[in-house]
Amino acid sequence: MNTNFSTKEALNNCITETHVPGLPSPYKGKVREVYDLGDEKLGIVVTDRISAFDYIMKQAIPFKGQILNKLAAFSFDKVKDIVAAHIIEVPHPNVTIAKKCTPIPIEVVIRGYLTGHAWRVYKSGKRELCGVKLPNGLKEHDKFPKPILTPATKATEGHDEDIPEREILSRKIVAPDLWNEIKETAFKLFERGSAVAAEQGLILVDTKYEFGLFNGELTLIDEVHTTDSSRYFYKKRYEERQAKGQAQKQLSKEFLREWLMEHNFQGLEGQSLPDLPDEFRMEVFERYAELFEMLTGKEFEPVLEKDFNRTLASIFL
Repeated sequence: MNTNFSTKEALNNCITETHVPGLPSPYKGKVREVYDLGDEKLGIVVTDRISAFDYIMKQAIPFKGQILNKLAAFSFDKVKDIVAAHIIEVPHPNVTIAKKCTPIPIEVVIRGYLTGHAWRVYKSGKRELCGVKLPNGLKEHDKFPKPILTPATKATEGHDEDIPEREILSRKIVAPDLWNEIKETAFKLFERGSAVAAEQGLILVDTKYEFGLFNGELTLIDEVHTTDSSRYFYKKRYEERQAKGQAQKQLSKEFLREWLMEHNFQGLEGQSLPDLPDEFRMEVFERYAELFEMLTGKEFEPVLEKDFNRTLASIFL
């Protein structure tokens, strides 16, 4: 990766928030800021913020937004025959112009392996997750007999929470016919994402999808198969590592969660959010860049923005 700027410049010019004079203030998610551009269009800015345990870290990751946005565009293209996507165009590495959809307030999580949150639940002794029965005798990172669906509520504030399918339907959050379409689509997306990953020597371990409706049509929104929404293992030596009880080499945010746990933070009451050292921030960036390059087969070329709000104004206005 060739750059004409220093590590210090990269660390000091992360995009953490935006403001475009002449437009209403954006809706701010954990990572994205969304501007209403009228004409059923949204301007979605992918910042360099990073979150874990539903908390936004105090320090951002250089070029993370560009990596996520470009990787999402790549992955949306790979599944365009399965479901409509909200993406219209990507006029800048940090920006997507998208259809203004009505969001469905459920994160649709598909898990192929007993990893991360699923493992933490399993390790505690429970054998059910979101109403799905889990087999006995599994160890961390084992593959499930078949992928499972473990939805979560999409919280505007605070923590997302696991929710069984039966509760989604009983609370009438989603109509039965639409929910069946969502489920069927999600498993197809996971199958496609797994195939794309396998071609590049990776395993798609688990992922989350978000959907909306655009003129009544089910539409994939937010992001798809990125490092923020998905977990990947290296395919090479996966089985050998499992047989020996070794940790899997992975490309995901899980290593950030592990770092935070080592520093006594899991988002629990009374815990203090630690600062991310600059060296670790660059390590996170390098992992994101590595996944981008592995999945796309293209070199990541970062664009340093020193006055991003002006750039945004030229795009949106």
